[in-house]
Amino acid sequence: MNRENKRKMYEKGYYKTHPCAESFTCRVCGRPVVSVGAGSGHRNHCPNCLSSLHLDDEPGDRTADCGGVMDPVAVWVRKNREWAVIHRCRRCGTLHSNRVAADDNPMKLMSIAMKPLCEPPFPLERIEEMTALMGGNGCLNG
Repeated sequence: MNRENKRKMYEKGYYKTHPCAESFTCRVCGRPVVSVGAGSGHRNHCPNCLSSLHLDDEPGDRTADCGGVMDPVAVWVRKNREWAVIHRCRRCGTLHSNRVAADDNPMKLMSIAMKPLCEPPFPLERIEEMTALMGGNGCLNG
């Protein structure tokens, strides 16, 4: 890569407007990650384990000094019904939202989505008691 192209590549905001065709090895699971199959020109997380790296302060700016591993901690649905993954940086705690890619591991996505339902913040044995306390009759059978 010549000096001019390298300079352009590292200009602020370059990755906002240019596809990132670079491949890399995931720091978490060790699998190779390529941009082919993502459904867009912007691959920012591993399709296998959904982990990312804290490289951006704003999407595509590559200005974050942290460089920590970003763990997938939740999913949410955007207005257009598109799913996105919430990543939290292990090093600094920053949260970022990233679009789900076409080739992302569906089982990993579903396991992240189901985690709050599988691990509620209260004992399930107390659900009848809590229903009664909220004004219901406490009966779960209808």
